[in-house]
Amino acid sequence: MKMLSPRVLRALERFNAAYPWDHNAHYHRWILRQLPMRFNNALDVGSGSGDLARLLAGRASAVKAVDSDPVITAQAQELTPAALPVAFTVADAVAEFPAGSYDVITCVATIHHLPFAQTLTCFRRHLEPGGALVVVGLFCAQTSVDHLLGGVAIAANVVMGWLKNRGRPSPRPVSMTAPTRSADMTFDDIVREAGGVLPGARIRRRLFWRYTLVWNRP
Repeated sequence: MKMLSPRVLRALERFNAAYPWDHNAHYHRWILRQLPMRFNNALDVGSGSGDLARLLAGRASAVKAVDSDPVITAQAQELTPAALPVAFTVADAVAEFPAGSYDVITCVATIHHLPFAQTLTCFRRHLEPGGALVVVGLFCAQTSVDHLLGGVAIAANVVMGWLKNRGRPSPRPVSMTAPTRSADMTFDDIVREAGGVLPGARIRRRLFWRYTLVWNRP
């Protein structure tokens, strides 16, 4: 991004505003592939508009969905059929971590809002033996590999925006209205700190300025 001229950046911003699409939702199906077909209790931290929580409810007996923003949580509740076993709560994910233990914990584009190592420690503590933790997070580009992947993502983002909106300008989806902030940890920082809390965690760079972390509690 830093290598692009201001004029090109402005053009990209206008395009993205006209043809928005949710980079986080892009990874929801991938998240489901990391999980068992059926499980009991699931926790989605940073649940936003509830898209992932509703997908988890198709496999879980019960899903707790936690987000600190009351506005997006209210919208999530409105979008969720009453028959689905999902309970939405407005809470600080660390200071008010939901009691109990879980077979599955997910966290998408949220952990960079929280104290990283402390949050991972909470996840580890509340994950059942044999349970799965799946995180999709953001990182701050630092290395040449990061910037190369970012360049590929810029081009792919334009193509995806056009295709997902079928070439027609569209309003932002509800899932993209929650408060956001930029990541401040590099990928190397994330790998180092996560390794100290979750030995054996599988961490990978991904397209669209994301990384994934998968850990199964022994």
